[in-house]
Amino acid sequence: MTRCVIADDERLMREQLRARLHEVWPELQIVAEAKNGADAVALVAEHRPELVFLDIRMPGLTGVEAARQIAQMEVGDDELLPEIVFITAYDQYAVEAFEQGVADYVLKPAERERLAITVERIKKRLLLRETGQADDTASGGKRAPLQQLLHQLAANMNPTGGTPQYLQWIQASVGQAIQMIPVDEVLFFISDEKYTRVQTPTIEALIRKPIKELVDELDPKQFWQIHRSTLVNANAIANVTRDFRGRQIVAVKGHNEKLEVSRSYLGLFKGM
Repeated sequence: MTRCVIADDERLMREQLRARLHEVWPELQIVAEAKNGADAVALVAEHRPELVFLDIRMPGLTGVEAARQIAQMEVGDDELLPEIVFITAYDQYAVEAFEQGVADYVLKPAERERLAITVERIKKRLLLRETGQADDTASGGKRAPLQQLLHQLAANMNPTGGTPQYLQWIQASVGQAIQMIPVDEVLFFISDEKYTRVQTPTIEALIRKPIKELVDELDPKQFWQIHRSTLVNANAIANVTRDFRGRQIVAVKGHNEKLEVSRSYLGLFKGM
C-alpha cells in the first residue's frame, strides 16, 4: 500500500485534495497531514512515505525549502526518496522539469481530471521502482535532478525575478590563518560531523558550513552533489569508473583522492 503525506497551510485545500485523492486513488493511505513545511519535513522523516504532496507556498518553510530538506534525508539501502508532487495556484511554476519525471504538480484547486493524470504517472514510477526496472533518475538517483528543479523553482518564486547570486569566495581556515578561496578553484567539499573540508589543487581548508547549506549557495551547474557529504566541481572531474564492488568512483583533476558516488546520486552518471 502506498503511503502519502499532504502539506498545505489551508485546511480547506487539504480537505479538498484528500477527497479528490480518495476518488482517483482509493487505495492510497494518507498517513499524515501538515499545515507548514517544517511539519511536513518532520512527518516525512517519521513515516517515510512513498509520496508527498507539498504546497509550493507555505508560511515559514516553503514547499520548495521543505523539498530541499527531504532531498537531503538519509535513506537506507532498501529505501528510496519519496515521489514529490507540488501543489500550486500559479501556473508559471509548471516548468518543463515537472514533465521530465523529477517531480510532478497539480494546480489549485485540484481538479479530478488533472489529479488522475498525476496519479497515473506516480503509480507507474512506483511500480518501476518496486520491480527494479526504474532508471537512475526515476529511483534513488533522482536527488541531483531534483536539486536542479528546486533551484529553478526558487528562482521562479523570486519576486524580483533576478538571477540567483551564488557564492564567489569561501572564507576558510588554513592552519592558524583565514584565507579567501575563489569558489572556481575548489575541487570538492567533503563534510564530517563538525567541519567541511575545502580542497583546491594546492590548499586544504576547513569551514563550519555543512553540505546541505552549501548546496543552496553554490551554482548547481558547477557543483554536483554526489554523496550526502560530498560536492564536486564538475569542471574538476577527470573520469568516473566502477570499483570491484560496482560503486561509481570519481577521479579529480589535480588531486589523487577518489570520491564515491552514493546510490542516491547515480543519476548524474546514468548510462555508465
